[in-house]
Amino acid sequence: MALRGGGRWALRASALRGGGGRRDIGRVADAPQHGALRAALRKIIDKEINPFVDKWEEEGQFPAHKVFKTLGQAGFLGVDKPTEYGGMGLDFSYSIAVAEELGSIRCGGIPMAIGVQAGMATPALTRFGSDELKKQFLTPTISGDLVACLGISEPGAGSDVASIKTTAVRKGDEYVINGGKMWTTSGCQADWMCLLANTSEGHPHRNKSLICLPMNLPGIHITKKIDKLGMRSSDTAQIFFEDVRVPSKNLIGEEGMGFTYQMLQFQEERLWGVATVLTPLETIIQETIDYTRQRKVFGQSVLQNQAVHFRLAELATEVELLRSLLYRTIALYVEGNDVTKFASMAKLKAGRLAREVTDSCLQFWGGMGFTSEVLVSRFYRDLRVVSIGGGTDETMLSIICKHMETLPSK
Repeated sequence: MALRGGGRWALRASALRGGGGRRDIGRVADAPQHGALRAALRKIIDKEINPFVDKWEEEGQFPAHKVFKTLGQAGFLGVDKPTEYGGMGLDFSYSIAVAEELGSIRCGGIPMAIGVQAGMATPALTRFGSDELKKQFLTPTISGDLVACLGISEPGAGSDVASIKTTAVRKGDEYVINGGKMWTTSGCQADWMCLLANTSEGHPHRNKSLICLPMNLPGIHITKKIDKLGMRSSDTAQIFFEDVRVPSKNLIGEEGMGFTYQMLQFQEERLWGVATVLTPLETIIQETIDYTRQRKVFGQSVLQNQAVHFRLAELATEVELLRSLLYRTIALYVEGNDVTKFASMAKLKAGRLAREVTDSCLQFWGGMGFTSEVLVSRFYRDLRVVSIGGGTDETMLSIICKHMETLPSK
């Protein structure tokens, strides 16, 4: 497949979609076309991102507008978005292929921020937003001209989305917004926010709406850039809203449907998150093999100890099992199935396995693993958030139990 016009993909939809018919569940997330897409992305990562990661980690922020513009020009921020708004019009499996390759970036923060831009702040807008809204916000987000953020979590409401307190009160042809958001990825650099707010009183699952909120409006205060344990190259903001007025036409879809829309967005967010974990875990295992092979202790390499090479074999097996679960889930999702249970299982496993791999491998690095000079220690910090962000492990377990009909009734 050729590149066209400054590196943007020239992809024929008929070739990439396989000409119709039922997809092979084992292959849909690992097609040859995915490999070509990933190879092109890897070139950008190797040239435009990885050489600068250490600097951006030290500075506590990467230049989102610059990086997103590079990715947007190459087409990687709208792989599964409609062509009329600048996307490639491909199915979601291609987005997962992109997410998996983004794991080649030598930190967790930048892939996470790209995920917000490409697959977390825009699914509801893509599905339910008006044509005018899509042209104003979706098109420039896909091209990388605007940086997007997602405003869901609050100081008193994280995984418990129904408990958010931010309000958007309708006054004439405007909403007046008051409240605040927490843990906002790219919040210090964002041009617009996909905001979830209470637009009425009533049942917490039916009183919320999603709104496209420009971040340059009066009354928006970025009060804090949060100092985090990991994901240091990705800025995370605490934001307050004080009588912020936004046109009512910025409403995504129907008023009162925001909770439902966000639950749909969460499925893609969680699957994206799982995909971005796979490559770092493989990299950590391989770098640990290389290090323990040459590191001598008590007259032999560390790798020669059965406890070490058996443990690495176990971890590699677990990574492959997680990949298989992800690919099965994506194949079902692309065919239009509800994958809430499988997505929750994959998210749960990804978070726990990320902790298991990084902890075990760091141990085999000995004292070097406790320094900031090796990749394993960075991912030990960065990937810890996988069990927290996008729904905690405990939330995933509750969702799985609900689908298994084992969750106690209230």
